[in-house]
Amino acid sequence: MNKRLLTTLYITMDVLAAVAAWVLFFIYRKYNVDHDLFGHFNESVLADPKFLIGLIVYPIYWLFLHTFVGSYNKVYRKSRLKELMVTFMITLIGTLLFFFAFILDDIVNTYNDYIIYYALLFGLQFFLTYIPRLILTTNVVTKIHRGDIGFNTLIIGSDKIALNLYHSLTKQDKTAGNFIIGYVMIPEEDDNSISDELPCLGMLDDLENIVNEHSIEELIIAIQNGKRRHIESIMTTVHGKDIVLKLIPQHEDFLLENIRITSIIHEPLITIRPGYLPDWQRHMKRIIDVFASIIAIILLSPIYLFLAIGVKSSSKGPVFYKQERVGLRGKPFNIIKFRSMYIDAEKGTPQLSSKDDPRITKFGKFMRKSRLDETPQFFNVLLGEMSLVGPRPERQFYIDQIVAKAPYYKLLQGVKPGITSWGQVKYGYAENLDQMIERLRWDILYIENMSLQMDLKILIYTALIVLKRTGK
Repeated sequence: MNKRLLTTLYITMDVLAAVAAWVLFFIYRKYNVDHDLFGHFNESVLADPKFLIGLIVYPIYWLFLHTFVGSYNKVYRKSRLKELMVTFMITLIGTLLFFFAFILDDIVNTYNDYIIYYALLFGLQFFLTYIPRLILTTNVVTKIHRGDIGFNTLIIGSDKIALNLYHSLTKQDKTAGNFIIGYVMIPEEDDNSISDELPCLGMLDDLENIVNEHSIEELIIAIQNGKRRHIESIMTTVHGKDIVLKLIPQHEDFLLENIRITSIIHEPLITIRPGYLPDWQRHMKRIIDVFASIIAIILLSPIYLFLAIGVKSSSKGPVFYKQERVGLRGKPFNIIKFRSMYIDAEKGTPQLSSKDDPRITKFGKFMRKSRLDETPQFFNVLLGEMSLVGPRPERQFYIDQIVAKAPYYKLLQGVKPGITSWGQVKYGYAENLDQMIERLRWDILYIENMSLQMDLKILIYTALIVLKRTGK
């Protein structure tokens, strides 16, 4: 069964579950106030507009919620326990929202009927949704354990640690679904113990080509402590790819409690993943971006007029300034700002601005202090090119220089750039390449700790900087 077919099956079962839950719930509601319901069933149920509308609206409502929380992503990597918890929580919340929106106007015998209605709707929706999911997920897990379904896996390393790991993975009674197709040598590795068991597909420098050529879905890093410096390079190479990255734990990982076990029957491995948002938070972040940007644009309209007049009176040239920046997954876009420099201030080689940059107008310095020159970027947010909070986008000219010194900069391109960022709050505008790299560490910390709560904190500090005019 391929992924697309399995995903379609999950969606189909969820639709049928919602339809069945709605039909049974509607019939019970009618029967509760009319015990002669089945004597005129067609007129009371099948001809009721609410019943017919519900047959369409109710399944669509649940499909939206399940998609919102990412229920149809990575269908081959589902956990039955996590599926249970996620289904329970989304059903609990979703039923409550639907109940208050559509059910509270019912005719009831007593107010206790409301409690019964809610419990019945929740129970029907939960069990009719979860039981088919449990069957589908169990079937997939069983096939993975048998080795019928698996993921092309590459081992990074070649010494005895890598060899022992390979033996542990291949001798398990129930496999974790790893189809190990070969290994990659790391620089200065002189132990090639695993070569008798697996083919060498190349060196670490060839990793990106190897991953693409062999459709690798999982990387397992089996290297000793002294060589863990290569992890940064590995993560940078595979960033943006749908690849699970795992690390064989060392003694200090156990002592520092770095290991989170998701299975009690397989080899304990640390799963390395960037701190990107879970699906529901990612969708919520986009919703917040859109609504906040619309509100900001409306409220800032008078200020936009003032700034436009200020820019025009400070120097000749256009009010707005557009510049190509690199965004999500390396896609270029034009960032919008109020012009803070004299026209044609940057010709030829790109230049970074400094504290006493003569290219900046007096009014431009005022705007930069309060970050008001950045406010037109709310339109970039509406277009989906940026977010309210995210690493500041850079020009390709500087990205090439940063990557040469700090390859892990590419990790930032896994998230949307933002109007403000942790690096911008802590460091402000960078005046040279070294400062850009220094500011980078704050942006790396951000993507490793992304959350809606973190975004809120950054927005609050940004607002304080604007009000106090303490921006750099």
